[in-house]
Amino acid sequence: MSGKDITKIFDNTNIRTIWDDEKEKYYFSVVDVISALTNSNTPRKYWNDLKRKLISEGSELSGNIGQLKMKSSDNKKYFTDVIDTEQLLRLIQSVPSKKAEPFKMWLATVGNERIDETFDPEMAIRRALKTYELKGFSRDWINNRLKTIDARKQLTDVWRDSGINNGKEYAILTDEIYRTWSGFNNKEYKAYKGLKKESLRDNMTNVELVLNMLAEVSTKELVKEKNPFGLNQNIPIAKQGGNIAKNARVDLEAQLGKSVISTKSNKNLNIEIQKTENE
Repeated sequence: MSGKDITKIFDNTNIRTIWDDEKEKYYFSVVDVISALTNSNTPRKYWNDLKRKLISEGSELSGNIGQLKMKSSDNKKYFTDVIDTEQLLRLIQSVPSKKAEPFKMWLATVGNERIDETFDPEMAIRRALKTYELKGFSRDWINNRLKTIDARKQLTDVWRDSGINNGKEYAILTDEIYRTWSGFNNKEYKAYKGLKKESLRDNMTNVELVLNMLAEVSTKELVKEKNPFGLNQNIPIAKQGGNIAKNARVDLEAQLGKSVISTKSNKNLNIEIQKTENE
């Protein structure tokens, strides 16, 4: 699954949610939904009892419940039962609640967030802009970060058209780009910056963001020109794109007399980012 954890709020109840970019659908924590609908003090027990009842009745819903890791109150991730929007509507029919109709309206609003962004991509950009501003990033850094998001999307689109169809292959090609221009794969780069689960790109300096964007834009143009298909044919092209950014990095470092690959991260938000740029 390619996506991220989100918290949606209904009637002051947090509902853990994951958006799947590939399937373009939300998955909701069943226990959180039960809590929102019933105000039960033991929503997990309520759901376990209901699930047994649905299974005994041969309900189609009971056979389609999946599990995904979601963050719990202790900040650790555990597998929990999840359902998509269609399954959620079926669940609502199985739970006697005065909140059923308001919950359906809330669910429609949640879905419209993504639908609206499909027809008006600027909405997604404005959402990301606000998020980074609230985190304290500088405007220059935010502008570069948003450009890299767009460049990444264009690259993954041409990769998909060239036969790259699973997360592991995207990761392999991304590592080839990182390794070629920076000397690190994704895991090594994050370790160099002292990161664990944090996003590497959200912890790059302006210079690192621009170099990585150059590598990805170059790779995209090469893929469009050479029409590779499948992982094996795309790997050397990813290296070629990364090498263009590597040459730019080497030239810049020769002029500066120092490396532009930084150990700095955004742990202190814009203070660290700006400090890196002024060194």
